[in-house]
Amino acid sequence: MSDTTLNQLQSQLNGSFDALSVAEVRPLLDALTEQDSGDVQLDLAQIDFIDSSGIGALVFLYKRLHSKSRKLSLTGVKGQPLELLKFLRIDRSITIV
Repeated sequence: MSDTTLNQLQSQLNGSFDALSVAEVRPLLDALTEQDSGDVQLDLAQIDFIDSSGIGALVFLYKRLHSKSRKLSLTGVKGQPLELLKFLRIDRSITIV
């Protein structure tokens, strides 16, 4: 897995993970899924709001990684994003550390 790609993605995940930010990071999400191996741990500590577009992007990333026998885990999730991920039961598929 490319640490550079992951670092670029995490540096752009600040504030809101909504339709606008998803559009900006879509190429980075695609790049992460095109790697041959390695699990992905995504730090969401700087995200204080997530909407359906952000949830969709995480599910997209999870499904693409899962199809290649790779795992996605989320760290630093708090506040509204954590509440929504738990409410939607996404924490049952994607590990939240």
